[in-house]
Parts: sequence; structure tokens; C-alpha cells
Amino acid sequence: MIIKANNPALTSWIKVESQSDFPIQNLPFGIYSDSNTKHHTCSAIGTYIIDLYELAERGFFKDLNINKEVFNNAYLNNFMELGKDVTRAVRNRISDLLESNNKELQDNKEAFNHIFKAQSSVQMLLPVKVGDYTDFYSSIDHATNIGTMIRDPKNALMPNWKYIPVGYHGRASSITVSGTPLHRPKGQMKPADAEVPTFGPCKLLDFELETAYIIGKSSKLGESISTEQADDYIFGMVLFNDWSARDIQTWEYVPLGPFLSKNFASTISPWIVTLDALEPYRTEGYVQDPKVFPYLEYTGNKNVDIKLEVAIQPENSSETVICNSNYKFMYWTMEQQLAHHTVNGCNVNVGDMMGSGTISGPEPHEYGSMMELSWKGTKPLKLNDGSERKFINDNDTVILRGYCQNDKVRIGFGECKAKLLPAI
Repeated sequence: MIIKANNPALTSWIKVESQSDFPIQNLPFGIYSDSNTKHHTCSAIGTYIIDLYELAERGFFKDLNINKEVFNNAYLNNFMELGKDVTRAVRNRISDLLESNNKELQDNKEAFNHIFKAQSSVQMLLPVKVGDYTDFYSSIDHATNIGTMIRDPKNALMPNWKYIPVGYHGRASSITVSGTPLHRPKGQMKPADAEVPTFGPCKLLDFELETAYIIGKSSKLGESISTEQADDYIFGMVLFNDWSARDIQTWEYVPLGPFLSKNFASTISPWIVTLDALEPYRTEGYVQDPKVFPYLEYTGNKNVDIKLEVAIQPENSSETVICNSNYKFMYWTMEQQLAHHTVNGCNVNVGDMMGSGTISGPEPHEYGSMMELSWKGTKPLKLNDGSERKFINDNDTVILRGYCQNDKVRIGFGECKAKLLPAI
């Protein structure tokens, strides 16, 4: 399918720096507020947000037959529910309006200040109302590293790992947008040399470098979504930090998996980069051996070449980049995850979110968690200010960034950041 807004030859009359996450070929969707606006749907170009309600109010979407009030909601759910034909048409129309030779908006000075606002002057809100959230465990390098640490290298992967995209149901209520601080969680822990557990603040607080995809089309109970159909149901992707309390998790995860160690906070980036915009960056995935069951088979390139990095910024200090990884290291694809999630007839709803699981590559600098980077605390990382980290300290800010780049265009996700405050 040729997607008009993806044309790499397009340039905009809005100035966009070469390293910007938001060229005319991206046009992600989000929700913003400011002193005059409670919540409007927006897109992004360069350093600006684009108010889509104001575009609709002034008739720029008149040929799309869309009620302008769909852009005056606290979340993108109603917009996504219009379907990909409509949301794709909106993105294409925004692209047309921003294209260098289009004068419709370029010459409308009165409309400019209502429609374009500096990103630095607005507050980005949680983009979707997340009804249900599932987290997967789909990076083979991450799973191998964790299994090696807690078991042994020969038994690093559990017997089921190469047969099913392993996942668990997470907590949707504690998903927050980038910039929202969190408190160090409390719970039960049992040190290896102790006979009984203790209770208190987590001592081994970790980040998890993930992405997540957002469901934009509901299915019915009893229906299954095939790998071929999956892209019709996936609206787009965000960056995702699925914070983890490692010491609480070690004590509680048997037999039903993580609970208090994961439900206290997860952070997502405010911009949803559409699956349409990501199409030019599709790439080959891992060879899956043993052969997967037929319902998990797929054709074509389904991984995405998303370059990822993580930085830690101590309070009153500069940041240190501690990880450079890539989404292409995923063993199980989004399409396979969704096919597996629904093969038993489980229905999905607009706004549901699916986390990738921690994304690690084969090299140590590509590991997507402190658990791996410091190898369970045995190899502390040195930051630029001279301090060391085995895990995340109070008042540290963790920043995730991600972008796709080929020889023609670079598009990005913006930042996914949050500060860890002391336990309360």
C-alpha cells in the first residue's frame, strides 16, 4: 500500500531540523492542554504541536466528513475508533496542509497562532484511556540474560519460550504519561541469606526499556485475529518504561507471576507514532526455530528498525546514556503477540495496550534493564558525574528515546521520562 503522507520527498513550509523526531513524514497523534485548552487532539511538526480541533473548526477537514468534537476529547479512543481509513485520511490531509507548495494554511496568518503552538508551551496528556494492558516477554536476549542469572546458562529459556509469546496481564490504572513522577514502591522481599521475608521500600528498583502498541479496532468475544489481520487492529506505537521492583518480584513471582513488583507505575511517551508512519522501517526478524504453529506464521518483514536509548539523569546533574538498543531484536513480532493473545477468542478493545517486554540486544551496551547492565548489581555503571549505579536511585530521572532512520527520513517518538521519588 502506498501511504501518501510517507513520501520521503515531501518537505514542509514549517522549519524542521534534521535531527527532529517530527518531520512531515511522521505526524503522530496525541492529546495536549494549555491555559486556554482543556484537551484537544494534536499532531506534531518540528517544534510545534498542531491543534486538530482548531483545524476542523476552521474547515480544513470539511471534505473528510468528521465531526469536529471527536478532536475535543480527553483521549484518542474515539478518534481511533473511526477506523484506519479515516485516521489515515486525517494524517494525509495534515501532510497536504504542511507541504511546502500548499498555501491554504501557509498564507492564513490569522489561523496560525490558534493551530500551531510551541511544544514547550503545552502539556502533553496521556493519549489513550487504557482499558486493558498486557505485557509480553519477547526479547530472546533479555530472556536469556535473566534466565542465566536466576537459573543457569543451559536452562536460561523456559521450555515454552520459543513456542509461545509469553505474557501476563498488567495493571492499566497506573500507566502514566511521560513527565509524571513516581514513588519508590514498597512490598515484601526475601534476601537470599534470610530465612523469612521483610517489608519495606524496594531496594532494587529497575527500568525496563520497552515499546507498546495501541489497539485501534475492537474484536468480538470468540473471534481470533490472525497475523495477517493484526496490522488492521494496531493503531500505532509508543515508548514504554515498565518499571520493575526486582527484589519484590523475586519473592512474589512464583507461582502466578509479578504483582506488586510491576503494578505501581508504568510510563509511556505522549505521542503515538502510527503503524503507517513506521512502514518504511520494517525489517527482518529473528529466524524462529523450532518452527512456530501455523497460527503464528507470518509473511514479509514484520520487525521494525527502531533505534532506542536510555539515559539516567541524577538530580542537579547531566544525563548519562547507559543503553543503546533496537526494537529489531524482538524475537516475537507484534502481529504474533496479537494473534496469540486472541487465538483463544479473547476480545480486544480500542485503547488496549500491549507492552513488548524488555528489549535487549546481544551486546552488553544493548541490554534494556539495570538488572542486565549491572549484571544483578555485580558490575556497577559509572555515570558522568562520577557516581555509580547498580539500580535506580531516589531522585534519578530515567529517559527513554527512540527513532527510525533510513537514508531518506528520520522519525522519532519524543521522550519517555519519569523521576523516581523516595518511598512514602
